[in-house]
Amino acid sequence: MKAVVYKGPFEVAVEEVQKPKLQHPNEVIVRVTSTAICGSDLHMYEGRTAAEPGIVFGHENMGIVEEIGEGITSLKKGDRVVMPFNVACGFCKNCVADYTGFCLTVNPGFAGGAYGYVAMGPWTGGQAEYLRVPYADFNCLKLPEGTENETDFILLADIFPTGYHGNELAQVSPGESVVVYGGGPVGLMAAYSAMIRGASRVFVVDRVLERLQKAEEIGATPINFAEGNPVEQIKEQTNGEGTDKGIDAVGYQAMARGENREEPAAVLNSIIETVRPTGALGIPGLYVPADPGAPDEQAKHGRLMVSIGKLFEKGLRLGTGQCNVKRYNRQLRDLIISGRARPSFVVSHELPLDAAPTAYEKFDKRVEGYTKVVLHPGR
Repeated sequence: MKAVVYKGPFEVAVEEVQKPKLQHPNEVIVRVTSTAICGSDLHMYEGRTAAEPGIVFGHENMGIVEEIGEGITSLKKGDRVVMPFNVACGFCKNCVADYTGFCLTVNPGFAGGAYGYVAMGPWTGGQAEYLRVPYADFNCLKLPEGTENETDFILLADIFPTGYHGNELAQVSPGESVVVYGGGPVGLMAAYSAMIRGASRVFVVDRVLERLQKAEEIGATPINFAEGNPVEQIKEQTNGEGTDKGIDAVGYQAMARGENREEPAAVLNSIIETVRPTGALGIPGLYVPADPGAPDEQAKHGRLMVSIGKLFEKGLRLGTGQCNVKRYNRQLRDLIISGRARPSFVVSHELPLDAAPTAYEKFDKRVEGYTKVVLHPGR
């Protein structure tokens, strides 16, 4: 089958690899119809992780069940399904508690597994024609038959639940004001989810004009940090108070304000300043314990200069960690089915699988409006 294979920093190729086979009665083989490129894939693409050449990328996947193991009870051939990026068993201590992003079974010695991602277990990615799904009764979310809302449903694999998760971490409630740092796909989904949860006002901070325009289109207030201190801009619009809640959808590759260099703690420190005393922060943005491309020696080991004193002084609460997709994806699916949510507004490009090398390059450079790319194997 064809698959997107990592070759080295800033290089992927579409190559022929072995088609997956069932290895356990609880598995299915899915023929992939849509698979998305995630901002976190770019960390591997840029050589900012320990990913080795040969890994097949792709943790945002949906498609049609083509083969089923003899132990499968809730799925049948022909079912249309979307898979959380988390590979989870469904029965360990963390899965039973709804922390499926920290499964203790699927990646021995580590809490959490994912498709096609470095250090997240042996699970091959789905930027390919076929995908093997373990514990499939638990991991596959069934969708309506047909092809309707394909680009909405693919976002259930990761970014829609992850954006919602940011709100859950920050405990966003109706009527509250929220700032989202980062207007990429996850940041836009966080802003969109804040509105779904009833936020009275949502600010989105970024410097990419296309992202700020998207934020404004969904009713958020865009804040261009290239035009001035975002903390000051937001406080001017909130009577000097700041927002009730804040969400970091950027992570460790944050940029220094007014400079073309990375400053890993820049967003964390800005969000601490932006949120009012006794507010709360949700941090779904990715931070890592090791970053070989970090700008300083401490950051290479995941140690950042965060204003913990200001955080304490303001009495801010803090929630972190990757999304437990299974906690949210069924409800978000039903919002899509009912017409209450249309997250596909973030999708900028739908392309065949063969276009992956060009799509990675342009998405990484943030050029030509590349915001969220969905690849369609077989097209």
